[in-house]
Amino acid sequence: MDHATVLALYDRDVREGARPDGPDARVEHTGSVVRQVASPQGWNGIVWSSLDARDADAAIAEQVAYFTGLGREFEWKLYGHDRPADLGKRLLAAGFTSEPEETLMIGETRELLFDADLPDGVRIVPVTDRAGVDLVADVHEKAFGTDASRLRHQMLARLTADPDTVVAVVALAGDEPVSSARMELVPGTRFAGLWGGGTVEGWRGRGIYRALVAHRARAAADRGYRYLQVDASDQSRPILERLGFAALSTTTPYVYVP
Repeated sequence: MDHATVLALYDRDVREGARPDGPDARVEHTGSVVRQVASPQGWNGIVWSSLDARDADAAIAEQVAYFTGLGREFEWKLYGHDRPADLGKRLLAAGFTSEPEETLMIGETRELLFDADLPDGVRIVPVTDRAGVDLVADVHEKAFGTDASRLRHQMLARLTADPDTVVAVVALAGDEPVSSARMELVPGTRFAGLWGGGTVEGWRGRGIYRALVAHRARAAADRGYRYLQVDASDQSRPILERLGFAALSTTTPYVYVP
């Protein structure tokens, strides 16, 4: 896999050519910025920009004014290769708050390792309805310690309106949900994204996360997607590297609260 070529393809097809991530969202191209605008329960933010030192501050101010006018908190999703090089500092100066950096990792589905065994008594089941979404939300809250109301809303909306663009799964130990994850498919591109992989404490380190990655990778390959993308934490990066993913950049959320 040619890293520079794949990164450029990802920027063009997934970021600059972004599609709405739910039925209550729209994507807007305004100047050198691409943004998603959604309901308060959805994701609002900047997915791509092509700026330089001359116009960056004005573009930041324009987006702040726009989302503030809507009364929306929003995120500027900044990648390590975005320009200008000091864009992160400019966002902080404009009142944004940075969250932990993650690694943009991409793997080619035909080259990824799909062999991953689940612990005895654990099985993977698909999520297709409200009951399944509730299980995913339960795992999310226990694994990450954050409220899952927004996740629940977004998953239900997407499964209802466009079920062919999302693959969600939960790992059950008996009837207990112990891990969950989803994959978002981007129609018209060669990319699928892995999101939300989390395992509750007490079940970590047993290969469940790896098995859920492998399960979704097989599903992506079966659907004809060539590349899988993950925003990886420091904990998941080593697992993904062993499965065949490569680190191509970094991504940092910068959040603005009106």
